[in-house]
Parts: sequence; C-alpha cells; structure tokens
Amino acid sequence: MRVLGFLLLVTACTASGGEYAILASGSRMHVDRHEMDGTRIRLYNGTGYTEMAAPDVRGFEADDDVPSTITPAVPLVQRPRIPSPEELADAAADKYGLPRALVRSVMAAESGFRQQAISAKGAIGLMQLMPQTAQDLGADPHDPAQNVDAGVRYLRDLLAKYDWGLWRALAAYNAGPAAVDKYNWVPPYRETINYVRQIDKAVNAAQKAPSPSRPSN
Repeated sequence: MRVLGFLLLVTACTASGGEYAILASGSRMHVDRHEMDGTRIRLYNGTGYTEMAAPDVRGFEADDDVPSTITPAVPLVQRPRIPSPEELADAAADKYGLPRALVRSVMAAESGFRQQAISAKGAIGLMQLMPQTAQDLGADPHDPAQNVDAGVRYLRDLLAKYDWGLWRALAAYNAGPAAVDKYNWVPPYRETINYVRQIDKAVNAAQKAPSPSRPSN
C-alpha cells in the first residue's frame, strides 16, 4: 500500500521535461528518465530512482502537450568489455603454448603493462613491437590484442629458433636475432643482460609453469 500511495503521489505531481512511464495497471508516472537492466527497469526522479519489474511497465510517453504513441522500453546497450593487459597476455600464452608467467614477465619488462607505451627507438605498445616487426607479423601494433598476439607469436618463434633456449630467445627479443647469432649467446650489452636476468628471475619466482630450458654456458 505504501508503494501504491507513493506511485499515485508521483503521478499527481507536475514537472517539466522528462517522460511518463505507463504502468501495467494503467497509471502514468512522471519520471526524468528510465534505464532497463535485464528484467528490471529503473525510473529516475531527481537524485533517486524506483526499480520495477519490466512487465509492470507497458512503455513510455514523451512529456509534452500533444499525446504521443507509447514507445516500448528499450534495453540498455551493453558496451563490450575490454580485456585487461594480463588477460591479453594469458590468452596469447595459451594460444601459442607458452607459460603465462613468461609472457606476463616479458610484457612487464617491455611496457609495464601500458598500452600506450612508446620507446625512444619507436617500439609500440604492450610488448613493444617495432613497426617493421609488426608489419612482418601482419599486426596493427596500436591495437592491444593484435600487438600482444603478434609479440607472443614472435617470442614463440624465437624460442623455436634457439631450440627453446630461454636466454637466447629473450636476448633476441630485446636486441635482435642478429646480435645473438653474432655472439652465439646473449650479446654483451648491459641492457640486454639485465633484461634477460630480470625476466628469468620473474619466471622462476612465479613457479606457475616450467620455464623453457636454458643452454649451459
């Protein structure tokens, strides 16, 4: 009874703008706006709202002097959910058969999980693809999903190239295969040595999956 009295009171009130909710009972309720969430409808007034089951509302009329046709309640359009960087890393790792801990560690070292990261050398995105590398892999480096997928695919190819030797594959990802081939091991670049050690340590600490084997020095 309290709810019915509240509805009648709101219906009797006059206000400018907004719309009228046409209830299944035949009553009309003036509201500022409405939203539909699944099987529930929210009728907003001021800073609050009244929530009702969808079948209890027949539709809505514009608040004007000319009677208008009742328009049916329209469900809210759900925006697609954007995957997190970690989810992109895990999905690509599963796709290419690599440990999730490895892919996450590479992404952390490359971009710090930042989608808009651009290096001084022009590497782009989460796994820092160079434009030419992205082009060779057929990926748009500015699209996070394509960037991560291509980066993990490239890492998998490097691991295969170096017989699944993790250190050489990581060094090639950082300094390029030519540098690794020249020294037949991790090139003597401080940045590359620190990069490889950082990721190797992170993967071993995670203990989520076996790390690819590393050749003996």
